[in-house]
Amino acid sequence: MTIETNKIDSHEEFMRRFLECQRGLLRYVMCFVPNAHDARDIVQNTAVALWKKHDQYDAAEPFMPWACRFALNETRMFMRTDQRWKHFLDDETMNVLASRRRELANELDERRIHLRECVRKLPPHQRSIVDNYYFGDHSIEQLAESTQRSVQAIYKALQRIRSSLMQCVQRRQDAALGAER
Repeated sequence: MTIETNKIDSHEEFMRRFLECQRGLLRYVMCFVPNAHDARDIVQNTAVALWKKHDQYDAAEPFMPWACRFALNETRMFMRTDQRWKHFLDDETMNVLASRRRELANELDERRIHLRECVRKLPPHQRSIVDNYYFGDHSIEQLAESTQRSVQAIYKALQRIRSSLMQCVQRRQDAALGAER
């Protein structure tokens, strides 16, 4: 007796599912590798690995957990071979982090929603720094040059912005918990 699984019928269906979870995969990988450039490379390698095994995916199951398993393996391979990260995390610690992230998935999603709202409320000059640094991949030096401020001033500004965002997210989370009671 053979067990029939639901297969992805086309390259287009695979790409649709992958693209839907690509940002989530990047966030997942960045839990282990905080450098955005390296994390993007790992996600690209994950896409290749997923495609090579797409015929093993059961389309009746959620795509993201399946993809995260591949991303974790690609992250492990990256950390074993890249000298900068080679001794950063061992396999056991990565397993604990991956398990903990799964446990906290709903809370992290909620916090991400709160963070998005808090970023929207930043004054334009602060939002520009956040957008350029975190999403535009500008270096601190590039931000300092473009804003005609010192490198130290940009570091301080980011520190203040992060603190402000953390407080905002915490207030929103506390308010949401209070509303549930």
